[in-house]
Amino acid sequence: MEAELESPPPPYSRYPMDFLKPTADCPDAVPSSAETGGTNYLAPEGLSDSQLLLEPGDRSHWCVVAYWEEKTRVGRLYCVQEPSLDIFYDLPQGNGFCLGQLNSDNKSQLVQKVRSKIGCGIQLTREVDGVWVYNRSSYPIFIKSATLDNPDSRTLLVHKVFPGFSIKAFDYEKAYSLQRPNDHEFMQQPWTGFTVQISFVKGWGQCYTRQFISSCPCWLEVIFNSR
Repeated sequence: MEAELESPPPPYSRYPMDFLKPTADCPDAVPSSAETGGTNYLAPEGLSDSQLLLEPGDRSHWCVVAYWEEKTRVGRLYCVQEPSLDIFYDLPQGNGFCLGQLNSDNKSQLVQKVRSKIGCGIQLTREVDGVWVYNRSSYPIFIKSATLDNPDSRTLLVHKVFPGFSIKAFDYEKAYSLQRPNDHEFMQQPWTGFTVQISFVKGWGQCYTRQFISSCPCWLEVIFNSR
């Protein structure tokens, strides 16, 4: 998929909400969006930076983005002020957060292979009904967000989004109303409801060999400003 620097985003197809409901099993070939996620992993460095950026009274941005390769964060946090942000790997795939410009010491062949597949990446767009993620790349992305699931569910699901499709990854109203008394992760980290995790190409969770996102080669942590 090619993306012109000056061209508008392509006409993405939105997954209907019925399509996003969990399935009984873990299909491999079908576009399933309900691969179970397991326990969330957030490294301490990212969280401390996030807390710093989300101090009361700081309204200069609506979210910050961190790029990770396995358990290591690469580069600094990217503050987002514009209503839309392209996150891609190689110039000139768009205007925004170019991951290819960050300095990484990771020599893993798998990480390098996944990097080469990020391409046009994704687009984050803040709309009236929430924040949408558009898959502009040629490979699936995987998303975990508290607002994508039933408030009564005990675990967060990992949703698979195919190229050319989009998903409402974050809903502010749902995030404010989230109450997960049985969710140890949510109780330990109350800002988890305002965090979305996105992995390029590789999924994680019960249906995969990777149980935690920290085992994924290339992934993003998006922290939304709750104010």
